[in-house]
Parts: sequence; C-alpha cells; structure tokens
Amino acid sequence: MLRNGVKKLTLETSSAAIGFTSLLSAPDFLHYSRDHRSVYKVLEACRLSSDYKAASAIHARIFKLGYGTYPSLVASLVSTYLQCDRLLLARKLLDQVFSLDFNVVIVNLVIEHLMGLGEYGFAKKCFHKTPVRDVITWNLMIGGYVRNARFEEALSFFREMLDSNVEPDKFTFASVITGCARLGAINHALWVHRLMTEKEIELNPILSLALIDMYSKCGRIQTAKEVFNSADHSDVSVWNAMINGLAAHGLPYDAIAVFSKMEVENVFPDSITFIGILTACSHSGLVEEGRKYFNLMSSRYSIEPQIEHYGVMVDLFGRAGLLEEAYAVIEAMPVEPDVVIWRALLSACRIYQKPKLGEVAIANMSRLKSGDYVLLSNMYCSMKRWESAEGVRELMKKKGIRKIRGRSWIELGGVIHRFKAGDRSHPETEGLYKVLDGLIRRTKLEGFLPQTDLVLMDISEEEKEGNLNHHSEKLALAYGILKTSPGREIMISKNLRICHDCHNWIKLVSKLLTRVIIVRDRIRFHQFEGGSCSCEDYW
Repeated sequence: MLRNGVKKLTLETSSAAIGFTSLLSAPDFLHYSRDHRSVYKVLEACRLSSDYKAASAIHARIFKLGYGTYPSLVASLVSTYLQCDRLLLARKLLDQVFSLDFNVVIVNLVIEHLMGLGEYGFAKKCFHKTPVRDVITWNLMIGGYVRNARFEEALSFFREMLDSNVEPDKFTFASVITGCARLGAINHALWVHRLMTEKEIELNPILSLALIDMYSKCGRIQTAKEVFNSADHSDVSVWNAMINGLAAHGLPYDAIAVFSKMEVENVFPDSITFIGILTACSHSGLVEEGRKYFNLMSSRYSIEPQIEHYGVMVDLFGRAGLLEEAYAVIEAMPVEPDVVIWRALLSACRIYQKPKLGEVAIANMSRLKSGDYVLLSNMYCSMKRWESAEGVRELMKKKGIRKIRGRSWIELGGVIHRFKAGDRSHPETEGLYKVLDGLIRRTKLEGFLPQTDLVLMDISEEEKEGNLNHHSEKLALAYGILKTSPGREIMISKNLRICHDCHNWIKLVSKLLTRVIIVRDRIRFHQFEGGSCSCEDYW
C-alpha cells in the first residue's frame, strides 16, 4: 500500500510531487525501494518541485547504496541543485564524479542526461573537465545543443571538433545539418554538405532526409529536390521530408506530384506523409484536395486520422474562412481536441473577425500561451473593441504573461545578425536605419500606406506608423540591403508569423529594388519578387 502510494506520487506532475516528503521521507522511501530507477523517479519529482531538502537526503543515501556513478542520478541531482539555486553543490557533485577512476562511458552518459534535462551549461562544464573525449562525447555535445535549440553553439562545437582532429561521423553530420536547417543558414549549410562529401560520408535515409530538410529550410527548395532525386527512395521518411519541404514553400501541386510518384514506386505512405500533404493543401487554400486526401487516409491506406490530422483540417477550413466547418471537425473528433487545434480556430477567428467563436476557443484552452492572448487581443483591436483588448492585456499582466517578441535574423558572410523590433543594439545601427528610412520614403511615394489598424494599441496614427516601421524583419532586410550588392537575393528568418503590413511592404520593396527577397516565418516561406509573393497573399 505504502509502496504503491509512493510510486503514484513520483510518477505524477510536479504539483503532486511537492507533497511527497510530507507523506514519506526520502530515506524512508529508499528503505522500501532500492532500485535505481525508482530513486530516479523520486529525484525527478524533487527537481520539478524544487524540493532541496528531499534531494539532499536522497543524495546522501544513493552514494551509500552504490548509485553514486549512475549517470541518470548524477545528472538529475545536478539539475535539482541548480533548480534550487545550489550552484556550489552542483559543482561539487560533478567534481566528485571526476575524482573517481575516470570512465569516458560514464562521463558521456552524464553529459547525455544533462543535455536531456536542458542543463547544457553544466554539460559543457562536464565536457571541459573530461581528460579524454571520443567522437561520442563530441556528438553528445553537438546533438544536445541542437535539441536545446542552441544551434550556433552546436556549430561552434563542430568547428572545435574539427580543430581537435577528431573525425566526425554520420551522427555528427546529422546533428549539424539539423542545426543549419533550424537557423536557415545557407552558407553554413553549403559548407557542412561540402565537408561531408569530402569526408566521403555515405548517405543513409537519415542523412538524406536531413539534407532535404536543411535545403528546404534554407530557402533552396530546388537543391532539396536535387538531393531527393539522387537519394535512395526506399524509406518513407525521405519522401516525407520532400513533401513537407514543398508544403512549407507553398508548392502544393509539387507535393501532390511527389505523393503520386510515391504510389507509382509502391512506397507505402504513413501518417506523417498525410500531415505533409494536408499542410500543403492548407497553405494554399486547396480545400477540396484536402478533403480528398483526408478521406484517402482511411479508405485506401487504413490509416486512422490522429489528432495532428484533425488539427490540419481545422487549419485548412479556418484559413479558407469556413469557420463553421472547422468547428464541426472539432465537435466530430473521436479524440479530445488539444490546445493546438483550438489555437488554429482562434487564429482563423482573428482573421475573419468572429469574436464569439474565438471566445469559445479560448474557453477550451487549458494551457494558454502568450500568443493565444495576443490573438484574442488582435481580434478585438481589429474591430476597435479597445476595452475588450485592454481587458485581455490586463489579464496577461495579472498572470505574468509577456508577449513573445518578434525576432528576425539574417546570415551574411557566415555570421548570423539578429534583430528585434525597434532594435538599436547592432554595431551598424546608424547605417541600417538610414537605408530603412530611405526605403520607407520611397515606398510612400509609390503609394504604400501602413496598415495601422494592425497595431494593438489605442494610440495616434503617427505612433502606430512608427511602431510598424521598425518591425524586426524590416530591420533585417535593411541590413541585408546595406551589406549586399544590388540585385543579390536576400533571405531572412523570423520566429513569428510575418504581419500583413511587412508582407505588403516587402512586396513593394522587391519591385523597387528588382530583388528576390525570401522570408521564412514560423509557418512557411514567402518569396517576394517583382511586387508579388509566392504565397499569393494566402498564409
């Protein structure tokens, strides 16, 4: 009875775990269970609830029980101490591990577990303390940084690895390629691919799909197609990477053509294949095609739609303005709709100004993020319901929720330059603002009018215009124009969806400067050329 009770508590969420020590002390628990896996579960409960007292009690006992070198326990203890602001204890614990007979396998496992817990700073300390590093040690650091979205650090470690004369293997390149993809850094991508070819790393399905994904995310969809055409087509994941890349670039008919070729070559699609195809339809407003492929899943391939597929269908109908159909999909789902599905409906409600349905979506979202409040506030502002919008913002303040700031970045000469809205921290701020102000004047002369209704504040039109003029993607574009020769293609990445004002403004800039400008936002790619965009103003 007692043992079962402890097991239940340690497997539940942090809120439940907080009460663990009030029912049973850590030493008592270890008396009942000496299995290291059970100890790890208790430690995780301590970590999630920042229970320093219980963690320190467990620390003393696990060394007595001979678990002192178990990597998962060491990493969890380090993370718990950091969570409890006991930095000195965390450092002492790592020193204790290294004071024992050195074993690179144990150290590698400690690094792996630290990275898995998001403690990449301490994983780095562990790495630098290691007297002997094998290729696995390097791979764990590089892969760990990528999984923790520290892509530039991953590339930095990769260069350090090369300088240390440690030969990278296929696992190294799989992680580095993923890092380049997430950054959208084409110069880094080309360098890594070239290096992989020089080192005669044999392509397998994992590397093939990684390369296709990398070139797709770096804006080089044609190169992604070339990699796909030369790859082994026996693995469905390679097809999925190509379909998803085409979907992100707004090329639905190309994605459908790849799917048809897949059928001809007798490669059986899986659930991920259909997410890609449905996304391609959603991004381009192909409602009937989306219906067709959704039904095809079960009728021809006996694949039961999962929550992700229903989510894409809600998005498909929502983007097309068919909000009643989107809501009908939610009501008919055989599984409980998650927050992503409600968020898709909320986004459509903002675009088509359906506040009542938007409020239904909000009411059904148990874990609201800042973007959800912003969507609702946007919807009220676009309808000039300032009091309702202010109420949402007050609620955000009360709950301590901050709006995610828009950030954009551009790679030039192998260096990533980052900007946020209104940013003046860049060393060449004066030059880029001079370019930006000149572009704003030129676009106004061409008849461009800022969409001030998109600014979520009840302030003067002049203040709203100033807010729009300094969005992060405009700053990144101005810097790209400042630093590149006329006519050269410019690619920018952004962490959020591009706003309508920036979208329309960049269309005009592409025409005025006769430049191809590519923007990769959170949802998809936009290729601006000659005053139009590849998304055809549907995104």
